[in-house]
Amino acid sequence: MRKGIHPENYRLVAFKDMSNDEIFITKSTADTKETLDVEGVQYPLIKLEISRTSHPFYTGKAKLVDTAGRIDKFKNKYQKFKKEAAPAAEEKKEK
Repeated sequence: MRKGIHPENYRLVAFKDMSNDEIFITKSTADTKETLDVEGVQYPLIKLEISRTSHPFYTGKAKLVDTAGRIDKFKNKYQKFKKEAAPAAEEKKEK
């Protein structure tokens, strides 16, 4: 391994899956301002939208996680094309 490229500040960090409130503790160098008390010990907290405990690949369950409303934004954005396509098809039938 090359020297001087790996971080030196590894510490125990609590990762919390926000979709199912599962918490796991592992070493990380990620910066955070939040902390979490786990069994009387305070750890820096990193919040996750999805982890190994809630991901459909690992759980075997198909579950839709849309915390930011991305699906609704997509549908609203492309809904105008759906409405415009219908009148054009009716005009072709009339000719």
